Amino acid sequence: MIKVGVVGGTGYTGVELLRLLVTHPQVSLEAVTSRAEQGSPVAAMYPNLRGYTELCFVEPTIEVLSRCDLVFFATPNGIAMQQVPQLLAAGVKVIDLAADFRLKSPAQWMQWYGMEHACTELLDEAVYGLPELNRERIASARLVANPGCYPTAVQLGFLPLLEAGIVDPASLIADTKSGVSGAGRQAKVDALLCETSESLKAYGVSGHRHLPEIEQGLTAISMLAGHNQSPELTFVPHLTPMIRGIHATLYAELSVEGEDLQALFEQRYRNESFVDVLPSGSLPETRSVRGSNYCRIALYRPQGKKRVVVLSVIDNLVKGAAGQAVQNMNIMFGFEEKAGLDLVALMP
Repeated sequence: MIKVGVVGGTGYTGVELLRLLVTHPQVSLEAVTSRAEQGSPVAAMYPNLRGYTELCFVEPTIEVLSRCDLVFFATPNGIAMQQVPQLLAAGVKVIDLAADFRLKSPAQWMQWYGMEHACTELLDEAVYGLPELNRERIASARLVANPGCYPTAVQLGFLPLLEAGIVDPASLIADTKSGVSGAGRQAKVDALLCETSESLKAYGVSGHRHLPEIEQGLTAISMLAGHNQSPELTFVPHLTPMIRGIHATLYAELSVEGEDLQALFEQRYRNESFVDVLPSGSLPETRSVRGSNYCRIALYRPQGKKRVVVLSVIDNLVKGAAGQAVQNMNIMFGFEEKAGLDLVALMP
């Protein structure tokens, strides 16, 4: 049993994290922080947690958090890096669900997030928390950078192809759709029901913050597989009128013939608890993963031509955020990887 704290428990990612932690067999939830809601019961803000926790929100002080074995940061970008060095010095492990430790380049961080990085000395140490790629490093890490939602769906879809070296790295396209919860729990006009319902729009076409994270990840995959060419990605996200879910339609040009793509994906993910390669001819739906930690994948080669199409779906709040964070926690502490995460998707 480990003692866990959550910094930033008022957003959608925070409450999803709490939903998973309060029933986890190896977790004692010790602190949930919010400066604005300090002193008020957590279950008053989120009544779904009534009966599962009696905690009240507290101020995120080092004194409080250093009593934990692990602290999750479910905060806006730029917050975790202010406290992580002190927590690590106190022997507390950290999983950051924001982007503070995802990018290895301080210059890239400044370019995409518009602020100086507060602890660049930890960027090399931070382990990128995609278990299907970095499980061994996560197991020995004290600081894990939890991947973003789009990067999770996209990287898991491209991973087997890049590892096998059977696609042109310069041909990659990711056409992605996300539910509105991906924009966070904030009062913004473009996230209002009347603005998003019965509508579909692209955004961030000229550049999205997740692009450098995805490119960095795809490059790492290629390099680990011994391929020297860095992948080039065209990434176009879209906002869809639903609450949860990401659907990524991924395109790549095959550079070799005769590869059994279905067998390739099934072999790559055969031992992965949370990646489900569907039978040939399947069409994964976001509702099939809603509320679960699964990524479901199907692949096609339309008309038998050189282009391969991979369909990848996840719940952006679970496998794309809180669920993957709990999966990383399980790996870091040697728990059963599915502990607290063996959840059937919600349908309808």
